[in-house]
Amino acid sequence: MKLVSAIIQPDRLDAVREALMAAQISRVTVYRVSGRGKQAEENLFRGEVIAPHLISKVRLDIACQDEQVPVVCQAIIKGARHENGKVGDGKIFVIPLDECIRIRTGENGPAAL
Repeated sequence: MKLVSAIIQPDRLDAVREALMAAQISRVTVYRVSGRGKQAEENLFRGEVIAPHLISKVRLDIACQDEQVPVVCQAIIKGARHENGKVGDGKIFVIPLDECIRIRTGENGPAAL
């Protein structure tokens, strides 16, 4: 099992959700987050370096079987990438998922997904 975690721009959320649904991936958790990536630049104000502002982003978490990871990642890329790609389109992280337990039934492992 894997946890696919993606950070995307908020304006691309609907496109990513539609791409995931087209790929028959319906289980997703969405968070509103803030952060900075490579687009961060050093700002000077009156000769002093000031901290860059945080940018609103969206984080998606999708728990899936190992064989679904490429499908999930391609759907996210399809929906999140701007026309020719641009700085800030986002990142995808694939993390091993040791255990999953469904609280309602007590099922664990792949059956709980």
